[in-house]
Amino acid sequence: MFKKALLGATLALALLAAARAEAQTQSHIFPVTAASGNVAAAAAIATLPAAQGLTTFISGFEITASGATSASCVNATVAGLVSGSLTYTFCVPAGVTAEAPALIVNFNPPVPAASVNTAITVTLPSLGAGNTNATVATHGFQQ
Repeated sequence: MFKKALLGATLALALLAAARAEAQTQSHIFPVTAASGNVAAAAAIATLPAAQGLTTFISGFEITASGATSASCVNATVAGLVSGSLTYTFCVPAGVTAEAPALIVNFNPPVPAASVNTAITVTLPSLGAGNTNATVATHGFQQ
């Protein structure tokens, strides 16, 4: 009986030690999101924040907008990345109530920031006169 109790206690301690070691080596992942809110004829900017001692990763972004007085194309950028900035062309139709096709980009695997404690920013320049709706949303995590 004593041997069974001792064996059970030893097994419990071994499992506890293994669980504690795993918990200490697990990295923590913190989800982050950002959005520009709706802007009219101005730059829409969404920034995944920097965090002390952590690296920010972007897993994707979305850009939506309505048209403008004149059709145009602008260059949206993703800055602060380990590989340098990325550029995407985004076009809007003529007509302030017309809908522009959404730009939806997913990164698989997620792309890290250039270094620890560095923000990642997605910027959509102004879409011009007459534009009343432009939004940028981005999502990722910090580790």
